[in-house]
Amino acid sequence: MGLLTLILGLPLAPFRGVIKLGELIQDRVNAELTDVSSARHELEAAEEARETGEISADEEIDVQRDVVDRMTEPAPGGDD
Repeated sequence: MGLLTLILGLPLAPFRGVIKLGELIQDRVNAELTDVSSARHELEAAEEARETGEISADEEIDVQRDVVDRMTEPAPGGDD
């Protein structure tokens, strides 16, 4: 029975591989979005951009809000 299942399941192997790859990418993206050091770097970059005049203070506040929102909202698909 195991050999028959293996033979019949071979045509689906590429699809399973693509699904697994998608899951790995999603996990990595979620980890990057909630990484504290990544958020800190983004906040520091926004502060530096404001100090050099590249963005306004309001734009820096928008970046800060976006980072805080991203860090505090639950990750999509995290309840599997």
